[in-house]
Amino acid sequence: MHATADRPPKTSRSARSWRTFVRPVAVAVLALSAVLAGCSTAPATRTATAERIDRILAGPHRSAANRARDAWRHPRQTLLFFGVRPEMTLVEIAPSPGWYAEVLAPLMRDRGRYIAAMPPQGGDAFRAMLAAAPELYDKVEIAPFTPGEPIVADGTADMVVTFRNIHNWMARGSAEQAFASMYRALKPGGVLGVVEHRAPPNVPQDPRAGTGYVNQGYAIKMIEAQGFRLVATSEINANPRDTKDHPRGVWTLPPVFAAGDADREKYVAIGESDRFTLKFVKPRR
Repeated sequence: MHATADRPPKTSRSARSWRTFVRPVAVAVLALSAVLAGCSTAPATRTATAERIDRILAGPHRSAANRARDAWRHPRQTLLFFGVRPEMTLVEIAPSPGWYAEVLAPLMRDRGRYIAAMPPQGGDAFRAMLAAAPELYDKVEIAPFTPGEPIVADGTADMVVTFRNIHNWMARGSAEQAFASMYRALKPGGVLGVVEHRAPPNVPQDPRAGTGYVNQGYAIKMIEAQGFRLVATSEINANPRDTKDHPRGVWTLPPVFAAGDADREKYVAIGESDRFTLKFVKPRR
């Protein structure tokens, strides 16, 4: 088993903890769905999209633990940087356990399409989350994701997003194929949004990304080799306190704390990893 986006290799959560995480909150979810319902079918402006994202982020369907991570993941700023709009067809790659899905799926529910591209193994926690709140997630579409294979019909997605997954594909030797699949899925002019743990630029890149960190320039070169064009970078998810030399790699930091209680206060003070945030487009022919 390889590392997931926020877990070290060979680590998994118990079914009991996930049952607690996805415990139904019917009244709260209905309240949020009522707030989000009844929007115009006209294309959303950036301001309207930002306000809608804010309402979802404040929604009672989100756990306190997930809300606490907003300060490190900056979901509002990140999604606006990518140019997300509620009327889009959006594909999220490997969304389980669903931290971003609980924002994106309600955002796209009424006017767009949210498609979860799921690897063949795992995903039970994600499916449980969907089942626990059908008022928000009943329109979520699930597509298979195997690097190198089609995700959806070619040229049908407006946007593809992936959060902290590149190191997993590098560990399996399938990163190039993963981005080739995303390129196929997007319409000409479509957007690819990428967030990943950032390695020091002066350290040679481990082709298997064993520490969980990926050099930004390495990632750009690899993604552009599949046909994408880089159009913007952002420091939204930067963390200059991250020294990137931790004994258990990126998983030493919160929320995993792979080193246990050893120097825990030190890693709490650092916070979550330094991350690059990149926006690519599939060129129009």
